[in-house]
Amino acid sequence: MALFLSTFEKQIDKKGRVSVPATFRSALAGQHFNGIIVYPSFVNPCIEACGMNRIEALYERIEALDPFSEERDAFATAILGGSMQLSFDGEGRVSLPENLLQESNITQQCVFVGKGATFEIWEPKAFAAYEAQSRKLAKEKRLALRSESLKGGAV
Repeated sequence: MALFLSTFEKQIDKKGRVSVPATFRSALAGQHFNGIIVYPSFVNPCIEACGMNRIEALYERIEALDPFSEERDAFATAILGGSMQLSFDGEGRVSLPENLLQESNITQQCVFVGKGATFEIWEPKAFAAYEAQSRKLAKEKRLALRSESLKGGAV
């Protein structure tokens, strides 16, 4: 499985198009949809994104729930109903939906943040504040990443 790694700041043009980082496009290569899936993040004030393979895996997990349960309906509505497929143009750009831009307070610049199987698209100042807070928390909780096999050594 390819991972989305690193952080990139990008300009959004007047038509709402932004170039998806080349390394992110490479991670998506080989999927049967040439683009990204975007939806409002459930965790942060940003846009969350992934490839079709990830959204299909989420769909399978949703389908495994009781078909008449409140949870299944909520996940299907929030994740599948709230997702949008954005195709790459010839230059590797996508047009970000206006409603997601507004909800995330993104205007002329955005930051792509790799998070493994997914990535996020942030308003730059909001991300800077979140990154500082995250680094502080990660430093405080760094021992939580220590695996059983590494208990004697540093991570």
